Amino acid sequence: MTRVFLITVAVVFVCGCAALKPSVKPYERETLADPLMSFSRDPLSTKYLEHVYEVREAAQGGGIGQGGGCGCN
Repeated sequence: MTRVFLITVAVVFVCGCAALKPSVKPYERETLADPLMSFSRDPLSTKYLEHVYEVREAAQGGGIGQGGGCGCN
């Protein structure tokens, strides 16, 4: 009895996580791109730390900017 209940609960949770449509519509993205919605309180500091991380790792691609790993950009 408990095994059937657990399987039923698991199926309900898995089906509930499936999304058929994107939850953010194109006209709602402007609101989400507002600077107030960012996680960082200091965007300049965050940009600097991302640059330092990219230079130390000698690779780029995880961030947004362009350039090489030498730190000369």
